[in-house]
Amino acid sequence: MHNSRDTHVTIDPAILYFGTPVVLVSSTNPDGTPNLAPMSSAWWLGRSCMLGFGARSHTPANIQRTGECVLSLPSVHQVAAVNKLARTTGSDPVPPHKVAMGYRHEADKFAAAGLTPVASELVAPPRVLECPVHLEATLEAVHPLAVRDPDRRGGLVAFELRIVRVHVSDSIRMAGHDDRIDPELWRPLIMSFQHFFGLGERVHDSTLARIPESAYRPKRAAAPAPEQLSIRPTVYVRETAGALS
Repeated sequence: MHNSRDTHVTIDPAILYFGTPVVLVSSTNPDGTPNLAPMSSAWWLGRSCMLGFGARSHTPANIQRTGECVLSLPSVHQVAAVNKLARTTGSDPVPPHKVAMGYRHEADKFAAAGLTPVASELVAPPRVLECPVHLEATLEAVHPLAVRDPDRRGGLVAFELRIVRVHVSDSIRMAGHDDRIDPELWRPLIMSFQHFFGLGERVHDSTLARIPESAYRPKRAAAPAPEQLSIRPTVYVRETAGALS
């Protein structure tokens, strides 16, 4: 249906990065050292998190092998450190497709970015001290993407993570609440079409915000167990004796 006010045009962009939080993902290398990788293909629902990766990248290989990672969320104040990690990889040698994009191998990502590793409580990879939010996570499932697209099949993968522990800087906690983050104080670093941005001020009253956050805490037996579902999640196989099966 034609509308004279419609000024939209059809385009074919190479990327669809409309703006998501930057995440520093720490994982454990095969030699036991930590790896740290910036990414922004991330979203959360309850205590579940979905991360999107290139299937051949170093970080997803680490996570699938060990079954755990840490998501450290930088604020706008850590943007310079995050930018130092751009076009670095833990892979050695650097894969040809990353060489073509100007990537270099960096064995110690924390030192390269001037960031400080601190011990996690429930998983092996370290947290990033400077980031205001730390999310310790375990791997729940692996989902290949674009399986029906012959041009992209095998190149992308999504990891479903369970957040098992949350740490936040006291500077972003909401006054009078033990377990709430103040959105007026938390200024996440956002990536939109490969550029860094921060959040602005609140633009409108939110009807949704009138629902208490506590209403979203899960209740036990709220859903059938996975074995009762007709669609079962894709699962990963933890490494045994040095090899994936």
